Amino acid sequence: MTEAELEQLVAQIAEEILSRVSPAVPAATPLPAPAPAPVSPPAPALSPQAIAALIDHTILRPDATADDVRQLCAEARHHRFAAVCVNPYWVPLAARELRGTPVQVCTVVGFPLGATTTASKCAEAAEAISLGATEIDMVLNVGALKAGDLAAVQADIAAVAATCHRAGALLKVILETALLSDPEKIAACHASKNAGADFVKTSTGFAKSGATPADVALLRSTVGPSLGVKASGGIRSLANLQAMAAAGASRIGASASVHILAQAGQP
Repeated sequence: MTEAELEQLVAQIAEEILSRVSPAVPAATPLPAPAPAPVSPPAPALSPQAIAALIDHTILRPDATADDVRQLCAEARHHRFAAVCVNPYWVPLAARELRGTPVQVCTVVGFPLGATTTASKCAEAAEAISLGATEIDMVLNVGALKAGDLAAVQADIAAVAATCHRAGALLKVILETALLSDPEKIAACHASKNAGADFVKTSTGFAKSGATPADVALLRSTVGPSLGVKASGGIRSLANLQAMAAAGASRIGASASVHILAQAGQP
């Protein structure tokens, strides 16, 4: 046997030995497919009664008449809305129309600009409460907020909150979110909460735009469960209202309230 043949034989023997003593490598086991992400069940649909209980039935038009306010109150009595929201001049009429019902009388202070003095806002709130208002929606000092004077903003709110609470009324603070950046909205929420407000509210309805679900969600995440969040401005359909409620609104300001309830099946 030649040297080359011997080397070939040795190689064959070595290969045979290795094939017998080396364990077979198992085929790769495919990884199990990831479990599907859990799907949250849809939020239960609000009943017409639950929808009505969210709504501040609102008329803040400058040309509203006594007959308009009487109709607003009649609709609020019939549908059992949470409140009516009227300009201060109409508070005594609304209070008379709603006496003996659970519907609250809400009015506005420092409206719609928020740039009146703190003393003026407190005087407006005190007079409105003495005339029958049980809820006050005040506009915060937007200019002071945007200038970064948070101490002035909080002091303004705190003074009106004290005026309201001494008389047993609630205070909602209108931020006018259409004019604010997200950091300013967050700062306004903290100022409102620290000042003792009961609610934060998105809008007057007189700015370039009104409530959005994103803004409502931001306000809710900032104030947490201890304050109410009122969405207002441009809410004219059941779909609008449902989106705001899903985002965290606990009160809805709307002038199209009866139309919204009709869409929900309430005659």
